[in-house]
Amino acid sequence: MLIDAYLPVYEVSERHSVLIKASPQRVYASIRTADLADFPLVRLLLGIRALPAALRGGGSGWHKLRTQMAGSIQLRTLEKQGFAVLAEEPAAELLIGLVGAFWTLRGGLRSVDSATFRGPQLPGTARAAWNFSLEQSGDGGCRLSTETRVQCADPASLRRFRLYWFFVRPGSGLIRRFMLRAIRREAEAKPHG
Repeated sequence: MLIDAYLPVYEVSERHSVLIKASPQRVYASIRTADLADFPLVRLLLGIRALPAALRGGGSGWHKLRTQMAGSIQLRTLEKQGFAVLAEEPAAELLIGLVGAFWTLRGGLRSVDSATFRGPQLPGTARAAWNFSLEQSGDGGCRLSTETRVQCADPASLRRFRLYWFFVRPGSGLIRRFMLRAIRREAEAKPHG
């Protein structure tokens, strides 16, 4: 799997999956087009996470947050917020990554691409790899799984991340489960062909 090649060593991992009555090709396309915040609770949780940075940005930060939360949140939206598509195998796996100090108000996000993600890690940061992988099932459908892995650069970052993760993990897992449902809804609603 791509995630194994990009982040084989990690301190934190979380996995979720869902069965979908659609081909891997349709599901893969839906990963990019589904509104990942289609459920009000997901939109609320994403807004809460972004709120401290928005408040620090004053009126323009608040306006930017309201605009982002009002629209559809698709993969390209996440890319504008600092996530990067690191690698993909169409209809099999899509891997995105993020590097920063997630436990800080602004997240300390750093620009990342495939090469810099795999390169030396800066002290005071963590890197997160998040994949969507597909397995064909016998009934013509497939299982869509997602795994998130986090690797911290140093012991101090790991301590800070673990404290942060203690509070955000329940919401983070809920967000991912709802995102899988949104992708399932999108894939199953697409016309066959």
